[in-house]
Amino acid sequence: MSRKDPAKLIEKALRINPSMVERKLIAFIKREIREAGAGGAVIGLSGGLDSSVAATLCKKALGKSNVLGVCMPEEGITNPRDVADARDVSNRLGIDFKVVDITPAVRGICQNLSDFKAGARIPAANIRPRVRMIVLYYYSNLLNRLVVGGGNRSEIRTGYFTKFGDGAADLMPLGCLYKTQVRQLAAHLNVPKRVIEKTPSAGLWRGQTDEKELGLSYEKLDMIYAGRDIGLKLDEIVDAAGVKIEDVNRFIEREQRMTHKLSMPEIPKL
Repeated sequence: MSRKDPAKLIEKALRINPSMVERKLIAFIKREIREAGAGGAVIGLSGGLDSSVAATLCKKALGKSNVLGVCMPEEGITNPRDVADARDVSNRLGIDFKVVDITPAVRGICQNLSDFKAGARIPAANIRPRVRMIVLYYYSNLLNRLVVGGGNRSEIRTGYFTKFGDGAADLMPLGCLYKTQVRQLAAHLNVPKRVIEKTPSAGLWRGQTDEKELGLSYEKLDMIYAGRDIGLKLDEIVDAAGVKIEDVNRFIEREQRMTHKLSMPEIPKL
């Protein structure tokens, strides 16, 4: 393939063999659960793409009786359609399913912070995914299971997740796949089309969407990072993805700035 066609090079880099990926991720989940001596998996089911794919893989790896999906809506924030989609996915898979309303917990935390600032949107919003992870780890401890996260490679490289919130999990089987690759896998796994096509949202506030916060679509973001993966020059990535050089540099810098989210706390050497 000609080096003069960077768009096709990136397209090839992002194309996966869904059957092979499915087999490898199922084997990964089985191995991680077995080596931990755990009895199964607990996963937060949001009704979105990533958690639906992760739950499907867990069911295939562990059996439906060993997977618990937990939907954690908040009044005034969560779209009821998302709860319905989470329930539908769990019913299709035949896995156990719980709905835990986190509204009282979130409100309790906010009301008990004497200097809580509702206008500080990000600090306030990040309480939600951290409360959700508390719930998931409760069931993890209760049932001797591991928490399976739904984070994908696009989110990991941009640091687009809440530290000790949705970024806290025992394993992330989709962490090796960009968002556009997760969509390919989802279609192969027969995840409902409306879930695949749903606008991605972390559920941080009413009407919040991932791409609005990132300032770029996942398709273009993935092209930037895939172009970097295969060693394309910046101008080639710009042309292939149809983005500005400022966008490419912004996400390169963002990845470097967010590395602290991907490691254990720094420990000094004496």
